[in-house]
Amino acid sequence: MRKALTLFVVALWALFLAASLAAQAAAPQVDVITVKGVINPVVAGYVARGIHNAESDGAVALIVRMDTPGGLDTSMREIIQGILDAKVPVVVYVWPQGGRAASAGVFITIASHVAAMAPNTNIGAAHPVSMGGSPLGGEQQQQPDQTMTEKVTNDAVAYIKGIAIGRGRNAEWAEKAVRESVSVTAAEAKKLGVIDLVASDLPDLLAQLDGRQVTLTSGTVTLSTAGAGVRLMDMGPIEQFLLNISDPNIAFLLLSLSVTALLIELTNPGAILPGVIGGISLFLALFSLGMLPVNYAALGLIFLAFILFILEIKIVSFGLLSVGGVVSMTLGALLLINSASPDLQVSRPLIGIVVLGTAGAFFFILRAVRRAQRRRPTTGREGLPGQLAVARSPLDPEGYVFVEGERWSAVSEDGPISEGEPVIVVRKDGFKLRVKRKQ
Repeated sequence: MRKALTLFVVALWALFLAASLAAQAAAPQVDVITVKGVINPVVAGYVARGIHNAESDGAVALIVRMDTPGGLDTSMREIIQGILDAKVPVVVYVWPQGGRAASAGVFITIASHVAAMAPNTNIGAAHPVSMGGSPLGGEQQQQPDQTMTEKVTNDAVAYIKGIAIGRGRNAEWAEKAVRESVSVTAAEAKKLGVIDLVASDLPDLLAQLDGRQVTLTSGTVTLSTAGAGVRLMDMGPIEQFLLNISDPNIAFLLLSLSVTALLIELTNPGAILPGVIGGISLFLALFSLGMLPVNYAALGLIFLAFILFILEIKIVSFGLLSVGGVVSMTLGALLLINSASPDLQVSRPLIGIVVLGTAGAFFFILRAVRRAQRRRPTTGREGLPGQLAVARSPLDPEGYVFVEGERWSAVSEDGPISEGEPVIVVRKDGFKLRVKRKQ
């Protein structure tokens, strides 16, 4: 009887587990990723991973919550190619309220299978801004080549119009977003046919998506999102770290820190710690700069600034080399990112702090070096003048003295000196010392 009861409980538990697994398998699942900030290779890799996971785990759709000022053209195109080739519907949702899809974000939104926006968000301003010289601000901004501007703009227009037509969206507005940098609210975008939905939150979005048909490369599918489970897929720690250091301000800080630390190591061999910090910072800075539209001439100006600071230590220039270093580093920082987008510029206050801090550090190093150069040697042969010695034989006027543990030939400049009498070294004359009686 006890054995039968045990078997009954086990069978009941197995049936319950099987029913639970079947219910979970039958329930639709939606994957959600969140893109916030500049579009760069890290974000492109994150979106590609999200699409791959959604395809692998059988999700009915991938929702990309996005708030971006734009970013790199290459990363944008990589994301769009991934969306166009996806085997699962990709929904781009401009979120949260107050967010935006600007520049590269416009292209990505229009390329999605379903485009949605939260209230109080905006989309637009997609004119290319990275083909000219970096701005210095005001009226002094370098003007890009007109022919190149037209070529890049026309290429972007053709690209976005092709995507918009393929998705059945307003290609005319898409062209204006590129040529005239027009921008509209969520409600206006819905009215103009730029997006498909305006949803207040994720549950509202899932409710509106339910039953909508979308076309994939494999054919037309109908979304079944009513009551779907939501699986959030955040960036991993490494992805988040790489995204953080890809910020232009962090890149500039890492570059300045790496060069300063390595110079300290070179001027103080064996210190080790500055060399380790400088090496790690340099690799991180190179990685960060590799994900940004860098102006290599500006990078050269920054390195030139450090060379001028070093030369100031070696050469007496009355501060001219230091001034040149400050000017070179400031210009290099202002021109470092080859884009007119404010979100891709190094912060002006940060530039001032880093430049003044670096110049101040080298100023203190310079003072220390100057003091060391003026200080009278106290060791070695150069440090012999002024040292106390003891006569090891009568000096009349020549003899021998003992100084700093060494026996030297000496000549008295103060008359005869007896053996054992203390003397002071006046100077070194060839291989002989000139001494006089200690007063």
